[in-house]
Amino acid sequence: MTRLWHSAAPGLPGSALALAVAAARAVPRPVSVQTVVSGPVGASLPARPTGGVALDIIRSARSSLLIASFAAHGIADATAEIAAAVARGVTVDLLLEESTGASAAFARLPRQVSVWHRRRTGRAGVFHAKLIAADRHTVLLGSANPTDRGLSENIEAGAVLTGAEAAGPLVDHFRWLITPGNGIMRRAVRD
Repeated sequence: MTRLWHSAAPGLPGSALALAVAAARAVPRPVSVQTVVSGPVGASLPARPTGGVALDIIRSARSSLLIASFAAHGIADATAEIAAAVARGVTVDLLLEESTGASAAFARLPRQVSVWHRRRTGRAGVFHAKLIAADRHTVLLGSANPTDRGLSENIEAGAVLTGAEAAGPLVDHFRWLITPGNGIMRRAVRD
């Protein structure tokens, strides 16, 4: 690298090179977005099936896995992958809508898995978000609930965001929702 620097710009001081590198790092990187779909796939849309992408993202988690959903049922493959993530030391948080009984789909997961429900404050509304986030590097965001049909048969659409610039703020927001003391989510008591 230094040979290239000296041959391309022999009089350029190191401080100028350092400034150029810092400026290049400050430029926002393009966001990587991959389309995912469930249901029939036409030739005009280069997309991966939602179910396979969901499993890949769960497998890619090294320190944390965050799953948010309105409904959940079935999904034996996903729950097996979540259990494997726990076994390799991944912290798992499930943010689920309580009124749909979504937590039942995850009842057999190890006790280390934290389940969160929205606090009832008297205001209307439900927890309707759907995402799967591995660490702060990859987020699957879309319309599919983690159900057997949602991940395969229903007509659903989503996108995978990769890189800390794109995925990080979403993960940070959902982590903020479960922060004790802010009154938004509460940890569910698991049987």
